[in-house]
Amino acid sequence: MPSDAKKKREAKKKEAAKTRGQKKPVENGSEKEENGVNGVTENGENGNSGENGVASIESAFDELTLAAKHRSVTGVLASHPDSRDVHIHNLSILFHGAELLMESTLELNVGRRYGLIGLNGCGKSSLLAALAAREVPVPDHIDIFLLRREMPASDKTALECVMEVDEERHRLELEAEELAHNQDPAAHERLMDVYERLEDLDASKAQVKAAYILHGLGFTRTMQHTKVKDFSGGWRMRIALARALFIRPALMLLDEPTNHLDLNACVWLEEELKTYPRILVVISHSQDFLNGVCTNIIHFHEKKMKYYGGNFDSYIQTRFELEENQMKRYKWEQDQIAHMKNYIARFGHGSAKLARQAQSKEKTLKKMVDSGLTQKVSSDKTVSLYFPSCGKIPPPVIMVQHVSFRYAEDKKWIYKNLDFGVDLDTRVALVGPNGAGKSTLLKLITGELIPSDGLIRRHSHLRIGRYHQHLADQLDLDLSALEYMMKCYPEIKDREEMRKIVGRFGLTGAQQTCPIRNLSDGQRCRVTFAWLAWQCPHLLLLDEPTNHLDIETIDALAEAINDFEGGMILVSHDFRLISQVTEEIWVCEKETITKWEGDIFSYKQQLIKDTQKENAKLPH
Repeated sequence: MPSDAKKKREAKKKEAAKTRGQKKPVENGSEKEENGVNGVTENGENGNSGENGVASIESAFDELTLAAKHRSVTGVLASHPDSRDVHIHNLSILFHGAELLMESTLELNVGRRYGLIGLNGCGKSSLLAALAAREVPVPDHIDIFLLRREMPASDKTALECVMEVDEERHRLELEAEELAHNQDPAAHERLMDVYERLEDLDASKAQVKAAYILHGLGFTRTMQHTKVKDFSGGWRMRIALARALFIRPALMLLDEPTNHLDLNACVWLEEELKTYPRILVVISHSQDFLNGVCTNIIHFHEKKMKYYGGNFDSYIQTRFELEENQMKRYKWEQDQIAHMKNYIARFGHGSAKLARQAQSKEKTLKKMVDSGLTQKVSSDKTVSLYFPSCGKIPPPVIMVQHVSFRYAEDKKWIYKNLDFGVDLDTRVALVGPNGAGKSTLLKLITGELIPSDGLIRRHSHLRIGRYHQHLADQLDLDLSALEYMMKCYPEIKDREEMRKIVGRFGLTGAQQTCPIRNLSDGQRCRVTFAWLAWQCPHLLLLDEPTNHLDIETIDALAEAINDFEGGMILVSHDFRLISQVTEEIWVCEKETITKWEGDIFSYKQQLIKDTQKENAKLPH
């Protein structure tokens, strides 16, 4: 039986529909009605999403508050205060005095899903942080949810943390009562959406919905009832993501949501977000994910935001065509200018007839300049990564013989009876669900873990370089990238030589000499790559190397791996990187490793089919 509160909401909804059903909604300059997308707006301050809401968790906002001290943001609200859209004009962001955005325009419309792209350090995360902290005039009725840090450790279970929305539900009920007395068409649209959200948050189906979301993100039934404090940071990040998907705010801001997900969860999340009905802004380095989710792309370029319709592939095509036309126009103008200047110089003091023609061309030239000349196309800075020559060692480099492994005698087996070899021409991607043992296998290869049974033989001269996301934790944030590298490699005495080494990883000028704490996450990853590469490894073991890297750096990483002389084993959720650098796909599942007969995109299609079958079985 429905609750009394639910009955009241349904009655109010019917009454509102009767009194306002004939009124045409106000569009407020949005494209939403043209595209048949239902309008939605929310009420409430940032952080009113319950004590465990991502946008209000203490640890995340401590860091955001610290960053905000060094961030200066200005902007003017250009959309109607009651609109469901957010338009900010003259938006400028400075961080540590550096200009990230200058006099730019932010336009976010309901029903749109925006992919935010640009080079590391250009200000993407700063923009999301400024929106979440309301450093720009976002209307109060639009609630904001920023996913940037993991759910804080507590004694609550994962399921409880996701579905605890009493404060959110109460706030929406109060808003519904207020809007019910407002005859404005825009208020009616907001009211309909509030009723829809209250329906979604209804206590009678909250647990089923929360369990469905957690299952999609890889949580078993047992894990859903496990205390949050017992999870690692990566799993707590998934809980925070699940909460964001459960609440479905007016403005959802996701900063690299796929960083802690395996390929299975990435596919599920892509399917879940591609129908998000409100405003979604996502920073992602995965072109495949952006293609599946986004309706628009916002490109940070030269301290401005440029807007493109369509997904990432459409953006690439449109940008290429626009720049090609711009370059043709630029060349034509420059040719005309050169011709006119030459004519004026030759005949400006000639006969009366020629002098008049020269004066006419001078006027034409002035008009061209005054009306504004086409700018030369400026491309994004090219980034390069480089792995030094490692030299040759004869095979076999690594032999894995009858290896079985489990973490303790009372634990289940991760692997049983593995047999394979790794040489300097090995280019393999490890795929499979979380917990199947991909990272465990890399640790076994390096010797960080010892097999429970069997033997792993390594060449006596083998140097292994293992990259994982926790490597960044070893960086001394008070040192500059240059100082840190010279401390790690004291044999390199020449500062200029070290500058060249660090520069090969896309860090130049002030980025080399400012404290590492002032660098973006992606720039810190480049410092880590520089440190790793200069060990001259024969074998690269790369565990999620694309986390925090921009698309340009990922392409540069792919080129560097393809030029690398040694072997490589990759664990990644980036389908495109896997397709660029690997020759084989190994599936880690059911205590063994199986070679996938096909490429990574055929594997993705299989995951999509499996996800759809699994979802069909679940109540949601």
